[in-house]
Amino acid sequence: MTREVTEVTHLEDGGRAGRRQRLSAAFRAWRTRRHEHAPPTVDTGSPAPEPVPGANTLWRMRTTVKDEPGSLAALCTALAVQRVDILSLQTHPLAEGTVDEFLLRAPGELSASAITTAVRSAGGSDTWIERADAHDLVDAPTRVLGLAARTALDAAELPLALRQLLGRCTIRSQPAPAGGDRVPGSLPVEGALDDTVMRLRAPEGGVITVERPYLPFTPTEFARARALVELDARLGPRVPRGRDVLTLAEGSDITVRRADTRDLQAARAMHERCSARTLKLRYHGPVGDADRYLNHLLSPRFGRTLAVQTASGRLVGLGHLLWDGDETEVALLVEDAWQRRGVGAELLGRLVALAREAGCASVYAVTQASNTGMVAAMRGLGLPLDYQVEEGTLVITARLDESVLTTGAEELGSASAP
Repeated sequence: MTREVTEVTHLEDGGRAGRRQRLSAAFRAWRTRRHEHAPPTVDTGSPAPEPVPGANTLWRMRTTVKDEPGSLAALCTALAVQRVDILSLQTHPLAEGTVDEFLLRAPGELSASAITTAVRSAGGSDTWIERADAHDLVDAPTRVLGLAARTALDAAELPLALRQLLGRCTIRSQPAPAGGDRVPGSLPVEGALDDTVMRLRAPEGGVITVERPYLPFTPTEFARARALVELDARLGPRVPRGRDVLTLAEGSDITVRRADTRDLQAARAMHERCSARTLKLRYHGPVGDADRYLNHLLSPRFGRTLAVQTASGRLVGLGHLLWDGDETEVALLVEDAWQRRGVGAELLGRLVALAREAGCASVYAVTQASNTGMVAAMRGLGLPLDYQVEEGTLVITARLDESVLTTGAEELGSASAP
């Protein structure tokens, strides 16, 4: 279960045993150390990498100019003096002034600070700049249409599409409260924009919060994000239909496919067949609470879920890839009778492949040192691992690289799947 769910549960059930309190506190301490929202070192004011003679560098830059004739021309002239080519330009109108977003090609020896100095001399203010790459050469309308297509094919793509649309940002989904209003607080139908934070009504109720502390959102970006969320709401629940039939080492056939909230009843039935120890290792708390988390875990809004079912159609395993702000969690549950048969390792390998396909730099698993199956599965990935222990809770983080296999990920998780 994600740390967010753990903390919410702790707040709702303040009378739980001290063990739950220590676990929640440990998660918060670990999260505080990992979450940093300062801009990366490549942003404004950072030196350019060691220049290569004759080479060019791509930059993304934003600056605010006065909304008056000649202001943009002065800015373009200042860039031209520095031998900087403007490859693309988008304008974001504000109540006062305009935010201009550039894709620039500059001489390799020209630093970010030199570019921002030239822009400031031409009347630009609140300038932000970072290194770009070839992916930024795609024009904005084409990129937005591509993100809309991915979102249309897979509901789990919405958080990823928002992140690709808005750049480095933290995205959190707050589910609607049980009973009462669908949307927490008094969020307007059209959402709310407050400088570096935007809040949007989630299609199933609740709120999607997007934060980008290093760069304020513009009304144009807010409108684009809102359009993606509205598209998702109109299309309703959907996951790719791809599935793989595999034969385990001892000869049993299993099917691996994507799952969502329509599998809720089958998942609850699997819970009933699992031992108390298995459920406790998975959910880190009272066994009776296990069913409470399923609706959240199966929702495409919070990540991607893979299900394992037998030839008869019985659900015997679930693997979750959960978007946790700017991090990604993996979690597994395998029915007792199907443990130690390779099901968990198969699920974990596919989840990590999906994480790579989604552009995640790492994944983490929250477990206990006594959960030798999960520890072995993480080690079996063959990736660099980082171990952190907090009050008996083990957090294993795997850094993703090119060695991760992607077999089956495209069919089961990609938005381009049939």
